[in-house]
Amino acid sequence: MSKNNEERREKFSVKHGIAYGLGQFADTIAYQMFTYLIFTFYYAVVGLNVNLITLGFVLWSVWNAINDPLLGVLSDRTKTKWGRRTPYIIAGIGPLCVIMILLWTPPLATEIASFIYFMIIIILFDLFYTMFSINTVSLFPEMFENLVDRGKANNIRQIFTVLGLVFAFIMPTLFIPKLDDPQYLNEFSYAGIFMSIVIAISAILYMKFGIKEKVEFSEDHKTAPSFFTSLKFSMKNKAFTTYMISGLTNWYVFGMLPTIVPLYGSFVLGVGEGESILLGLLLGATFISAAGFVFFWRYVSLKIGMKKGFMISMTIFIITLIPLMFISDVIIGFIVFFFMGLGLAGSFFFIDPIIAAVVDADELTIGIRREGGYYGINALIIRFSTVFIFLTISIVFNSVGWAVFDPLGTTEQTIIGLRSLMFIFPAIALVIGILSMSRFPITKEKYEQLKLDVEKLHEEKKGKLA
Repeated sequence: MSKNNEERREKFSVKHGIAYGLGQFADTIAYQMFTYLIFTFYYAVVGLNVNLITLGFVLWSVWNAINDPLLGVLSDRTKTKWGRRTPYIIAGIGPLCVIMILLWTPPLATEIASFIYFMIIIILFDLFYTMFSINTVSLFPEMFENLVDRGKANNIRQIFTVLGLVFAFIMPTLFIPKLDDPQYLNEFSYAGIFMSIVIAISAILYMKFGIKEKVEFSEDHKTAPSFFTSLKFSMKNKAFTTYMISGLTNWYVFGMLPTIVPLYGSFVLGVGEGESILLGLLLGATFISAAGFVFFWRYVSLKIGMKKGFMISMTIFIITLIPLMFISDVIIGFIVFFFMGLGLAGSFFFIDPIIAAVVDADELTIGIRREGGYYGINALIIRFSTVFIFLTISIVFNSVGWAVFDPLGTTEQTIIGLRSLMFIFPAIALVIGILSMSRFPITKEKYEQLKLDVEKLHEEKKGKLA
């Protein structure tokens, strides 16, 4: 190990990693509560037609096609005395906390009024969530520059991700006795208020102790490319485009599972009124086990590299999803959901280090770091996965007679539809992800050289500022 690497290892601070993890905790709570409950709330509680919800998310994706990459490029081209990312993080968190409450307070006079409110509020949610999230994740490869530090920081970060997921899935069920029952509409807003307070506290601690923007990147804004130039560079990057397809398919699965679990739990596993906490605990079992399995995937990454490790994790994920097509008992469900954490942990572990490696390779090519641009497009990928999720749900629900929620009209076809949304469609998506990742050009050996070249470039940047 070189002396330079030893010095970099000594600089890693667990306290700083934990403080940064609190930002991930706030991020995860906000987005996962949205993912977990938004469909069930507007479909089963408010009573919107599934086709209107799908239309809403398609229009939402059009907005995101501009919003997400633009916010990322904008932060790359920003310079203030507080840094490039910090002003956007501060500006985004307050409105986000307010919207976490307003998501659950739609007008109920007419379906069109509910739909218009739904459209406006999810667009506002995404605007401020993206402002906070893109800049938070963009700090990851900047603050933790080498593979060892990134591995340590990512372990801490993924633990906070899992804690945030468990929190987002379980806490609302303490307020809402049955997630698909219209009589508990007000309870959703009570849950929103509580979660908003937790997000605000976590974000304040993160902003106070977890943000450290580095001086050697403070001048990169001067040569940062324009919005369209940044998009062109990104879309010509083979490493990024091959990851992009795998990222899209993984986020499709991440979003589909919690979106369908409330209905899958009620109508397939038989979870009844007053037992909604079991739904949160089912997902909680998956993510708690994932927290432990993260360390296994870190070991795999160091041994065989990110590319092969990610492909293996997606293969295992498919295998662990198979029982969802057959089980009908909540106790067996807990066992199945626990082992799903093995595959899920791999996907969670590999995505951000892979993007960080793409950013490193890009910096060697053009001389500046463009985390914001890449994470902006990555955020767009996540939103497009949501569109595919709701298009899939719409197709399935229309084919089984569930365009409008009808709990009394449940048939065997309805059950098969819910099962297919939990296994068949996610499995197809993950196979596509594996095939795309097989073309990813940054192997373990290439990454080792990339690391050395990036460290040399950063030392040169420091020397110019001295």
